[in-house]
Amino acid sequence: MLVLSAPAGSAHAASTDAISDYFNNWYARVDQAQSTQPSWVTPLVTVTPRLEQEFRFDQTNQYQGTGAMVRNYGGGKGLELIPTATTEVVLNIPPYQVRSNVKPVQGFGDDPVLLVKQRLLSANAEQGDYIVTAFLGFQAPTGIKAFTNDAWLVTPTLAAGKGFGRFDVQGTVGVAIPMAHENTIGTAVATNVTFQYHLDDYFWPELEVNDTYWSGGLRDGKNQVLLTPGIIFGRFPLGGHSKANFGFGYQFAVSPSLQREPALTPTLDHAWVFTGRISF
Repeated sequence: MLVLSAPAGSAHAASTDAISDYFNNWYARVDQAQSTQPSWVTPLVTVTPRLEQEFRFDQTNQYQGTGAMVRNYGGGKGLELIPTATTEVVLNIPPYQVRSNVKPVQGFGDDPVLLVKQRLLSANAEQGDYIVTAFLGFQAPTGIKAFTNDAWLVTPTLAAGKGFGRFDVQGTVGVAIPMAHENTIGTAVATNVTFQYHLDDYFWPELEVNDTYWSGGLRDGKNQVLLTPGIIFGRFPLGGHSKANFGFGYQFAVSPSLQREPALTPTLDHAWVFTGRISF
């Protein structure tokens, strides 16, 4: 029997061509992903169900019920990429935090190192203006002693949104599951809903409701509700695919009443939230 095989060089060339084609067609996939979904902007706090390709930096100035003030630089945000027409991969950097007034300390917090989004359903404004996406997030215990859970967190999330002309609603429900120290951390069920309006070309006022319920741990059975009115400005063209967004808001706790023991609840009294994003 005569067996013919392709030269090794041909196989290597085919592999190289496939890799080159993948990166050469990167923006074609990004354009396909974004043309088949709603065109809303990402809210201040709620993670959008949309697929985005951008670099993001946030800052919060958080005032706690203890009298402490915590500045958070970076917000645990980072680089967001669209490797396929229905997938986003987010590579985050750890936030740098500075606590003052009470027990001053500074250093890095835990790193929400990776978030993967898989879009399940979507339509642009002409086809229905809706989206449903599943997330899976991972947080690494990389922070200093004052700012760490000392445990990995895995957070599956379901996100969805619907547009009604210039008005849209975006929401998520996620469960943060600790891989250790469950008796102190507990499992947190976080629900975020954003009501957003598109005013003129570059203004996106919004109101967010951020709810967290704890099962187990030091906050077992407690429920925290925050409200976040804010505004996003964008998308301002920078040339090519690049556009700039920025925004700010004021976040404040509405429930429960302050409880210092066995764990501070709510986790903040009020905060200023700032965000900047460059899409590409």
